Amino acid sequence: MHPPPSEITPRALVENRRQAVQHLLLGAGALTAPSWATGQTQAPGKLPPLAHKPSQVPGAQALDKPSAYQDATGYNNFYEFGTDKSDPAANAHTLKTTPWTVDIEGLVKKPGRWALEDLMALSAMEERIYRLRCVEGWSMVIPWVGFSLAELIRKVEPLGSAKFVELVSLADPKTMPFVGSRVLQWPYTEGLRLDEAMHPLTLLAFGMYGEVLPKQNGAPLRLVVPWKYGFKSAKSIVKIRFTEKQPATAWNQAAPQEYGFYSNVNPAVDHPRWSQATERRLGEDGLLAKRRKTLPFNGYEAQVASLYTGMDLKKYY
Repeated sequence: MHPPPSEITPRALVENRRQAVQHLLLGAGALTAPSWATGQTQAPGKLPPLAHKPSQVPGAQALDKPSAYQDATGYNNFYEFGTDKSDPAANAHTLKTTPWTVDIEGLVKKPGRWALEDLMALSAMEERIYRLRCVEGWSMVIPWVGFSLAELIRKVEPLGSAKFVELVSLADPKTMPFVGSRVLQWPYTEGLRLDEAMHPLTLLAFGMYGEVLPKQNGAPLRLVVPWKYGFKSAKSIVKIRFTEKQPATAWNQAAPQEYGFYSNVNPAVDHPRWSQATERRLGEDGLLAKRRKTLPFNGYEAQVASLYTGMDLKKYY
């Protein structure tokens, strides 16, 4: 099953960015590529604009307009840089994103180390407009740049015994000032069932809003799983490990009564300290905005509900 048309920007609007990546990877030089393709780092809001802004397919009704860039880059969870929502934007400038490699480990036929540039060359980039719903009750709509994680998984050929995918984030106390704090066990780890990781909506993201991923948003490589709460989308990934047993994940280890392994967006399952039935969309008339009803699977029920046929989603939260 592929993402519906409303989830993907029309090909014509992203062709220039795909060509830029191809030029870069073929050695044509950074002058032909926009900043998100070169990995150039600049202050949030100072990256060059695209020739074409992200947009939906005409007539699509599945999504609202993308959230403001300033909201998406200024209000984040990234505990390696602090626990306040404004801390990542203030502190993540210390993160070093070049050079960057990702180790593929575990139950695969082709383990190894991938340079970021090789990952970028693996498949044509797409711009996908996804909702992001965080467990605290706020949400955004973000145009991501990347391709399905399944492209990489097929390339490395998991063994028949592989049932789960573990994703490990960078944990560098020299560049991430809150690594070592007692909030979580480090490095930050997340995990998916293999069929979840293979779903076409599960995205490896290299950029957003047509630009390089800002450091506070998980540069240079992050996961986006749009039907799950935001903490499942691991940032600054350095390892992808294939396992037979369900991996331990950061928030499930820290508070298993609050954060389950699956963490699918479910308005019928409350967090122990607050309801999940409604959400606040950032940028909508401030704190006085009328709250929205939370959608099952964050609105992606038609695409992903079949992954959980027969499961008690209140038990396997």
